[in-house]
Amino acid sequence: MGKTFAEKALARAAGLSEVSPGEIVDAYPDLYMSHMASWRCIRTMEKLGTDKLYDVDRIAMVMDHISPAQTAKTADDQRMCREFAQKKGIKKFYDVNAGIAHIVLSEAGHIRPGMVIIGTDSHTTIYGSLGALGTGVGFSELTAAWATGKLWMKVPLSVKVVIEGPLARGVSSKDVMLKLIGDLTADGATYCSVEFHGSYTEGLSISDRMTLCNLAMELGAKNGFVRPDEVTRSYLTGRGVKPGDYSEIHPDADAAYAKTVTIDGRRLTPQIACPHAVDNVKPIEQVAGTKVNQVFIGSCANAKWEDLVEAAAILKGHKIASGVRLLVSPASKEIVERTVRDGTYSIFLEAGALITNPGCSACAGDGGVMADGEVTLSTANRNFQGRMGSYQAEIYLGSPAVAAATAIRGVITDPREFMERK
Repeated sequence: MGKTFAEKALARAAGLSEVSPGEIVDAYPDLYMSHMASWRCIRTMEKLGTDKLYDVDRIAMVMDHISPAQTAKTADDQRMCREFAQKKGIKKFYDVNAGIAHIVLSEAGHIRPGMVIIGTDSHTTIYGSLGALGTGVGFSELTAAWATGKLWMKVPLSVKVVIEGPLARGVSSKDVMLKLIGDLTADGATYCSVEFHGSYTEGLSISDRMTLCNLAMELGAKNGFVRPDEVTRSYLTGRGVKPGDYSEIHPDADAAYAKTVTIDGRRLTPQIACPHAVDNVKPIEQVAGTKVNQVFIGSCANAKWEDLVEAAAILKGHKIASGVRLLVSPASKEIVERTVRDGTYSIFLEAGALITNPGCSACAGDGGVMADGEVTLSTANRNFQGRMGSYQAEIYLGSPAVAAATAIRGVITDPREFMERK
């Protein structure tokens, strides 16, 4: 019987010839990522009475969740991280001006096929977009990896998701994932490795792969994965990564899966996740016309350059509706620079948007919070009650195209209405 991607990746990381689902292994991850709460790991090391680091070159720290600091306590925490990184010689340290960890590390060429990556963020699953196994862990677990280089991991079952394409106009990878999450529910792939296959994934952009793998977490997944191909290799080459710097891992054709799910993207329409759960998904036709107070275009799921261009194409020549706030938070400094060069940045400004510094921003409740009774349409990956301010507020999730159309109308709007005019 053949092996899945996760089985092969964890076998390699554990130095074993093969592993099977349910087996516990001591894996040596290739990268340990922590965000602005890295100070928790530093404090844990102090409590353990050790300052030993297994391999500083495997440590990446990104100050993304609250950037810049909003309180003296946060400023103290971030200073602790800076001083620790400098003292220990941690070269993969990215300060508050860099952007969201997952995007920044990918842009820097730190994420490569075949790697096993752990991170103190649940959406570490995004690294499957580049053929790596990325999974979220707690601060104690990451601290253990800092000190020992290893972490016990349970080999997951694997779920095969077959997505057939192409998608219709106005439908995106975000819609695919919301449909999948709605169908399978938030625990539909708990502790499973979710592999994305099918005609839609062939030649798919890295940006769309990132959205797929990022939102795999909302199925309860251990990790997400898209098979690396020429698109992957081209992206890595553009990031200064040489073919000899990584080793691709591909699932076997006869690998065993816990279940196989098929999504017909050709018949899909824009999807909306309604309050207060990501799996409370409805076709846009059922929620169109819902009044909003705010639109947020941001997060590691949908603030990449391609996402911003998608939204700007609809916003161009329009103004946002009276009484609506449009917040745009690019995922990285590099993306900001690119949107400035190509004119995308100006389109947002002319439409009436407020553009923040790159970072997690409103997705993490860092600015852009809502008052009682307010409603936001967000491109983020979660809409839990109280996540963006008041517990009496509501969050709907949709694609960048839906967000742009909604900002113009002031109510949840099908983006195809604007696309048909152009």
